[in-house]
Amino acid sequence: MADYGITPVRPGDARLMAQVDALLQAEGIRRDANLDYTCAVCDADGQVIATGSCFGNTLRCFAVSRAHQGEGLLNTVVTHLIEYECEQGNLRLFLYTKAESAKFFADLGFYEIARVDGTLVFMENRRDGFPAYLHKLEKTRRPGKSAAIVMNANPFTLGHQYLVETAAAACDTLHLFVVSEDASLVPFAVRKRLVQAGVAHLPNVICHDSGPYMISNATFPSYFLKDEAAVIDGHARLDIAVFTKIAAVLGVTARYVGKEPTSIVTDAYNRIMCEELPKVGIECVVVPRKESCRRPISASTVRQCLRQGDWQVLRTLVPRTTYDYFTSPEAEPVLAKIRRAGNVVHY
Repeated sequence: MADYGITPVRPGDARLMAQVDALLQAEGIRRDANLDYTCAVCDADGQVIATGSCFGNTLRCFAVSRAHQGEGLLNTVVTHLIEYECEQGNLRLFLYTKAESAKFFADLGFYEIARVDGTLVFMENRRDGFPAYLHKLEKTRRPGKSAAIVMNANPFTLGHQYLVETAAAACDTLHLFVVSEDASLVPFAVRKRLVQAGVAHLPNVICHDSGPYMISNATFPSYFLKDEAAVIDGHARLDIAVFTKIAAVLGVTARYVGKEPTSIVTDAYNRIMCEELPKVGIECVVVPRKESCRRPISASTVRQCLRQGDWQVLRTLVPRTTYDYFTSPEAEPVLAKIRRAGNVVHY
């Protein structure tokens, strides 16, 4: 390794970035859309022979030239990225890797959370991370029939509220998970607050943070999956693998989802869950969407109203608690972010 150097790859460095892309492609990988930092190991001639990247506190996009495998370069890249993350204040790290590479990362101190056989493995650098999360959830387990909902709620609408009310009426305890990652136009702290306010009238609903274990389509790593269909399938199956472990500690036997008439991605996701969850003893219940003016209520429509300042229509789409927040001065920074967004409709 004394002859090699490791260097950050700046987004504007077209030469190095082209070499990174070529190396990734040679390994059947494409550069992920979500990256904060990329590094490369270069040989004496300045050619990229190993690379890795990170996004938030996740490590991704690793590749080593086949001519240099066995030289410890991947170890060097991972060590560099861990040091970089520590400098950013990120001590709790996660990675997604191909199933055949999991043992290597286990040797570097990463522990398996869940896997999709033959496709990918989700890992973290804490032995007690996911087990501790499950143990905390287990303390909220109650007797009787338990069900679950996972939602982003960007933001919480009357459609979300209807889904929760429908599920809560059909079980003794409803565990409601709010996706915690901050990849949405409405920040997590606001989304969670609006969810809690919108379900406060339902005494059998317990709200949970998803923590880092349930992620959105926006940040699911897709770099080692061949096409959009494979990405949707991989994300859904990883979600199911994680959710199955959560359901086991909570005694959950049903997961409720809203019927998706407009989003191709969510519709495919729901279809996979309906096929796979029953195989592990969990019913997947698809609830027809609540409508307003004969149109399904969606968070995308709500975001359009917020961007346009259409308060009259907004009032028909969201609970009073959501409406009151967005018409308050406190919401102005969030509204400004929504107005600046190039696209508020998600397909």
